[in-house]
Amino acid sequence: MPPFHLAFPVHDLEATRAFYVGRFGCAVGREADRWIDFDFFGHQITAHLVDRDEHATATNPVDGDDIPVRHFGVILPWDTWNELADRWRSEGVDFLVEPHVRFAGQVGEQATLFVRDPSGNAIELKSFRDPSRVFAR
Repeated sequence: MPPFHLAFPVHDLEATRAFYVGRFGCAVGREADRWIDFDFFGHQITAHLVDRDEHATATNPVDGDDIPVRHFGVILPWDTWNELADRWRSEGVDFLVEPHVRFAGQVGEQATLFVRDPSGNAIELKSFRDPSRVFAR
């Protein structure tokens, strides 16, 4: 699959760099005074410095959780997701939504967790035990 590109607002480029490199292991790509490119699991995400907070705070209920409408993330292999969730739990990561399995026993069954970056951007990591079910209805 071709990599996607996503640009998102941040308040502090150095805190953002530390978070994405330290928490996710992202490599840094090109950068300038007001933006940084990261390799986010093979996809290009670009943090753009903003001068004021314009984050939407809307949420929708999803299987018992209040999920931020504005979020991005990646779908990881099942074992990778579980290893990462276990490591982050042991490191005391502050989860926006704790790691758990959503839609248990249904077509869309998936493991999910949410964290926020230093600028408040919501990031979801999810996994499907059966990857063929990512788009299943």
